[in-house]
Amino acid sequence: MAGNKLALEGKISIISFILGLGVVIIPLIRTFAGHLDWVFDYLTGVRGKIAIAVYIAVLNGFLLIIYKGPLYKVAVRACFLGFTFGCGLIISFSQTTWTHFGWYMCSMSFFHYSEYLVTAIINPRSLSLDSFLLNHSVEYTVAAVSSWVEFTIEKLSIPELKQLSWLSLVGLVMVLCGDFLRKSAMLTAGSNFNHIVQNEKAQSHVLVTDGVYAFFRHPSYVGWFYWSIGTQVMLCNPVCIAGYTMASWRFFRERIEEEELSLLHFFGEDYLEYKKKVGTGLPFISGIRINSS
Repeated sequence: MAGNKLALEGKISIISFILGLGVVIIPLIRTFAGHLDWVFDYLTGVRGKIAIAVYIAVLNGFLLIIYKGPLYKVAVRACFLGFTFGCGLIISFSQTTWTHFGWYMCSMSFFHYSEYLVTAIINPRSLSLDSFLLNHSVEYTVAAVSSWVEFTIEKLSIPELKQLSWLSLVGLVMVLCGDFLRKSAMLTAGSNFNHIVQNEKAQSHVLVTDGVYAFFRHPSYVGWFYWSIGTQVMLCNPVCIAGYTMASWRFFRERIEEEELSLLHFFGEDYLEYKKKVGTGLPFISGIRINSS
């Protein structure tokens, strides 16, 4: 029963994400009589805002009728992320100076949605609303909002800084590679992967050393580290590039040390041998130190 319920939640998230993504239909209808270069102006105008508001209201009403309780909570989050991804696509393909922010919106929404979807595939027993990672921590929320504030202030005061397309492309590559590495790590680990560091070993828990784990001991953290920094390189946010780098490095250093305490307890000598052969993958982070005496 529980497995069927969780599988259903994964399917609902897919349907809801697609429904949210349907926002791209609004500008497509308008472009039948015009050109894509004025889509952004239309959507930011009064009529465009009304069209989007109506779409959101209708969609939310539909979800409320179809799904109840916990299933609605899953649906509305997935729909929101699909809607954000769709808006990001619209901005990305419009003739506007906000193009790189459109890339950012797509990157953020896809990252959070795919966290939930991949968890639903590989480890449905651990699936919850927290699997979206939307409420990861207060610090994570503050960091995200700070990046939006910096981008807006600098765009208004130093607009040329936000037109460094080559730098934004570097950030886009970092984001794509980072997210690909993280999801590859999750899929390789399978049911061994969990968003929460485990203190007790499950019967099915095994030490994964193949695939991307043959190159990095913590590939999911490596991917997330470079993905997070890449989002700020993409936005050409100098302050947040520095801030994200330092904050992410400190977070993953502490996280890896905490996790490796559990892994040593679970796997003993096997993990020690693996630790000697494979690095963490993160700069200047070696993991927990073991006294040889």
